[in-house]
Amino acid sequence: MSDRRCLLLLFDPRIPRFLNGGVSQFSIVLDRPFGIGDFIIVDDFVGTVEQIGIKTTRLKSLSGEALVIANTDITNSRIRNFSPMKRRRVAFTLGVTYETPQEKLEVIPTIIRDIINHQEQITFDRAHFASYGDFSLNYEVVYYVESSDYTLAMDLQQGINLALFEAFAQREIEFAYPTQVTYLQSTQPNPPTPMDTMTHTS
Repeated sequence: MSDRRCLLLLFDPRIPRFLNGGVSQFSIVLDRPFGIGDFIIVDDFVGTVEQIGIKTTRLKSLSGEALVIANTDITNSRIRNFSPMKRRRVAFTLGVTYETPQEKLEVIPTIIRDIINHQEQITFDRAHFASYGDFSLNYEVVYYVESSDYTLAMDLQQGINLALFEAFAQREIEFAYPTQVTYLQSTQPNPPTPMDTMTHTS
């Protein structure tokens, strides 16, 4: 039986509803949106595919627990499959305080570039003073991880974050955080001058 005839049979409306799971499983097998070992995102679920069954697909989440998703839910959802990627683009921002001197602002992109270039399996792209925030001066950083492994990407980002924390501490560059400055204006009347307190006699 040809693949086309199989598909027509699988999606025949006369097929009982309880077979929908099997239909979805065959749809996954034939369309191949993902396979065993692929890292995927299905709606709010994130994990590595461990098993594709008749009614459900089993994922291993980043924290290690098993996620079991109905195949009917998967075929009705948007799937993001990261495994075919050869490299992963990573972009992040960081902010420093407005009190940071200009000479330190100018050297921050170089600090970031040197730290990223020190990491293995990473290609540095750019680091720029990008914008003025409500409470911070913001830098935008972009680099590429030469692997599709999500766990590796997170390990490398962690190493970059720790190295930046140490480098900024050594140079006394402060990371920004939400702050609020309140200016108080005195409501007391001005104290009387000596002339105001003089007693006038006629």
